[in-house]
Amino acid sequence: MATHPASDIAFTPAVKAIQSRKGSRAAYARMEAGGGWQTRVTPDLAEFIGAQTSIFFGTANAAGQPYIQHRGGPAGFLRVLDDKTIAFADFTGNKQFISVGNLAENPKAYLFLIDYAARRRIKLWGTARVVTDAPKLVSDLMPAGYPARPDQAFVFTIEAWDANCPQHIPVRIEAADVQRALDAKDQRIAALEAEVKRLQRAA
Repeated sequence: MATHPASDIAFTPAVKAIQSRKGSRAAYARMEAGGGWQTRVTPDLAEFIGAQTSIFFGTANAAGQPYIQHRGGPAGFLRVLDDKTIAFADFTGNKQFISVGNLAENPKAYLFLIDYAARRRIKLWGTARVVTDAPKLVSDLMPAGYPARPDQAFVFTIEAWDANCPQHIPVRIEAADVQRALDAKDQRIAALEAEVKRLQRAA
């Protein structure tokens, strides 16, 4: 029985036809023959997921109208449950419930993760569901001490994932990381100034 490469979730016949016309199909065919995209969370991917503070979550309704929702929180708010499953608590927000409504009609979903500092991005295709009847899961997904109220949880099942090249990703640094670097610089300056004064006194 023939198996389809995981990348077929994105490389539909229409996409492959365009790849052929534009000259990239042969390279992607070699990628597919060599194993293609991965379908399970690797240790490297788990580390990347655990470091995210900002993600984009894509869904579409029954008519195919797409919607992208931003979700953020402290590092660790996006949680790997097992090698096929990612989840996050859905914090109470503007109560539009577009993603929730879309998933009620169409379970297909997409996660886009980007690290601007390291210029790395990960794309994940799969399905998602809204969990409203598992208070322990929602509680476990809540970041400790984070000032937000959880409403429910999104549970994402991975079908395929791929890493993009860093081309055209701007380098941006988290404000907290910049502050830590400035604090470390200030501490070093203070230590050097104290050493200069000590040496002057000794002289």
